[in-house]
Amino acid sequence: MEYVRLGKTGLKVSAVSFGGIPIQRCTADEAAVIVDKLDEVGMNFIDTARGYTVSEEYLGAALKGRRDRFILATKSMVRDCEGMKKEVDVSLDKLQTDYIDLYQIHNIKTNDFDKVFGEDGAYRALEEARQEGKIGHIGITAHSSDDLKRIVESHAHQVESIMFPYNIVEIQGAETLKEARKSDIGVIAMKPLAGGNLEDWRLALRFVALSGVCDVSIPGMGSVEEVERNASVCCDLTPLTDAELEEIERLRKELGNQFCRRCGYCAPCTVGIDIPTSFVFANYLRKYGLADWAKERYAAMGAHASDCIACGVCEERCPYDLPIIDMMAKVAADFGK
Repeated sequence: MEYVRLGKTGLKVSAVSFGGIPIQRCTADEAAVIVDKLDEVGMNFIDTARGYTVSEEYLGAALKGRRDRFILATKSMVRDCEGMKKEVDVSLDKLQTDYIDLYQIHNIKTNDFDKVFGEDGAYRALEEARQEGKIGHIGITAHSSDDLKRIVESHAHQVESIMFPYNIVEIQGAETLKEARKSDIGVIAMKPLAGGNLEDWRLALRFVALSGVCDVSIPGMGSVEEVERNASVCCDLTPLTDAELEEIERLRKELGNQFCRRCGYCAPCTVGIDIPTSFVFANYLRKYGLADWAKERYAAMGAHASDCIACGVCEERCPYDLPIIDMMAKVAADFGK
């Protein structure tokens, strides 16, 4: 396993580390087995969030007796000081620990900055938590290039790490992330597999590792097999081949920028549509020669794209500003329902 310094946090973390979103699909026992494998391969950095339902709870139970062997990060969407203080305490309780190595302000957006960094904002709560020894370092996550730029230009002295989408098809933050590293801010690549849209996981992780833009990538992992395969990339840092570079260009042309990353922030749909899964089945219908398989599974869903009432709630929640209503209309047309 290769370890890197996560900017001015000084933390030494595995270059490919654990993203905690998929752990929600596991049982508590399965989560413990996954953490066993993390321990075995030396993958020492775990990222989760208050918003990932049972993720903190499962990971906390799995880390009992070996907490000191891991670097633990979590995050919250709360923007005010008092609310963030409560969130830190809830995370400590769920994770069954008395300190969290890195606590992050989750998914900051343009309209949040004044509140978050104001006198009664979430940042103040994290500063106090750091002084009290509850957390070690303060980070921030974002999805918009404009918000990323604002963090680096105006708040580089306040944050120690930035988490931002970076992968083969999402390189829009590259130059700003390089500037972040010049300010010794640790850079964490979220969505290195583009939310599961990049099936060649080895190429996807090698691209991020060799980019010179990020310190660590955190692909989501929900099985022992995923831990094993992702850990193996740390041993393969040879330069990208001509064939790999050609494949990267092909993938960029195929996926473009308007695709679902399956982050789940759009949920719950007001009429019960599983929006990300609808897009998954549509991709199989269009691209992978699995039309019959996709149609059968789409038909078995409780609600379909044609049930969309265009309320727009999902679009307000989407961190990537996707035109979900239009995209759902396309899914309905493709499947005929």
